[in-house]
Amino acid sequence: MPITDWPEQERPREKLLSKGASALSDAELLAIFLRTGSKGVTAVDLSRLLLTQFGSLTDLMHADQAAFCAAHGLGQAKYVQLQAVLEMSRRYLSEKLTNGTVLKNPRDTQAFLKSQLRHQQREVFACLFLNTKHCVIGFEELFYGTLDGASVHPREVVKRALHHNAAAVIFAHNHPSGNATPSQADIDITKQLVRALGLIDVRVLDHIIVAANTATSLADLGHL
Repeated sequence: MPITDWPEQERPREKLLSKGASALSDAELLAIFLRTGSKGVTAVDLSRLLLTQFGSLTDLMHADQAAFCAAHGLGQAKYVQLQAVLEMSRRYLSEKLTNGTVLKNPRDTQAFLKSQLRHQQREVFACLFLNTKHCVIGFEELFYGTLDGASVHPREVVKRALHHNAAAVIFAHNHPSGNATPSQADIDITKQLVRALGLIDVRVLDHIIVAANTATSLADLGHL
């Protein structure tokens, strides 16, 4: 049965307009993005098939071009549209944390950090620099590769904190494996950075680990 023959309250577009986007399932949101299904398959059914094939909405959204375009019902045009949507989302979240923004909501901070790091295929260590009122001064990606004492240099972090005249920082890095559980190396390097920045009176407020669509706070786990 085509979606146009469904009860109005069950059609994805009408449901979004009446109840808001958060009321839709992953398949319904994807169906709106796809707009159409294929012969004998509605957009919602096609979306369900794609989610099963890729494993999750996040995996689908971060699939490489070849894998994405090879899937039934997709293609280069849809890939370009999706990349534009993802980049608009990243820029929207960046604008919410522009210079001068006061960090009051940990959820918004984590959403911004996830948007910046979860798509990375390698580990990236980044830092939010803050002033005394916890207003954002800047955001920088500082190191790349496996996070350990050899790849993250406290001296360089101190230099960037001094450059920004930061009073506090929030660290973040991603786990491409999809597991947001901190490793012992994550905990050890955080403690090294806390000690190094303490010498110049810069507070480390948190270290967020991003993995796919989840985030773990080392502060919440008691490691700061």
